Amino acid sequence: MDCLNLNEPHSMGTTIIGVTYDGGVVLGADSRTSTGVYVANRASDKITQLTDNVYVCRSGSAADSQIVSDYVRYFLHQHTIQLGQPATVKVAANLVRLLAYNNKNMLQTGLIVGGWDKYEGGKIYGVPLGGTILEQPFAIGGSGSSYLYGFFDQAWKEGMTKEEAESLVVKAVSLAIARDGASGGVVRTVTINADGVTKNFYPGDTLPLWHEEIPAQNSLLDILSAPSPEPMSM
Repeated sequence: MDCLNLNEPHSMGTTIIGVTYDGGVVLGADSRTSTGVYVANRASDKITQLTDNVYVCRSGSAADSQIVSDYVRYFLHQHTIQLGQPATVKVAANLVRLLAYNNKNMLQTGLIVGGWDKYEGGKIYGVPLGGTILEQPFAIGGSGSSYLYGFFDQAWKEGMTKEEAESLVVKAVSLAIARDGASGGVVRTVTINADGVTKNFYPGDTLPLWHEEIPAQNSLLDILSAPSPEPMSM
């Protein structure tokens, strides 16, 4: 049997989502960080603060996405001091785009920037591999996003309330977790609007089960003490 290579790069083969609603944005992500087939961290936080009013969802290489976020946070801090007011979401997204595009041959990361500012309200920008920037009403990324395009085409609508947007994000991440082996753990959301930032946490055992998923067990003893399934009859 092959040994697990724990020195492989940490990858956040991930599900990340950003959704606009009537008054702000909701960002969401799972929490699984992988090293090959080994789960290196089952409760990582993939929604990173850039400023008081702008956050970024990170996917791809954990190291690459962290260093881009750190640089952008530093530049935005300088920008805020020089202007004497918070940076807009567009400025933050363009800084992410600039770093991603200028280093596209070395970076393996896809990012979703979301936030609220007094000029344009809630905005979502996708910055996929290669450094393109796309302003979108909703953006999805990471390995789990492949399973969600059709769902979002059907479920997303203009003018959602905050509660509807939050519910949509949690449902979408849980659907991706059900299908994508590289997504898992808990669901975290960040809601940003004129009133500030609200963070929510949804433990994995409270998420809805899909497609005959096996319910979460607390330990191996629970599995061993559970009744055996009935044998299949031919």
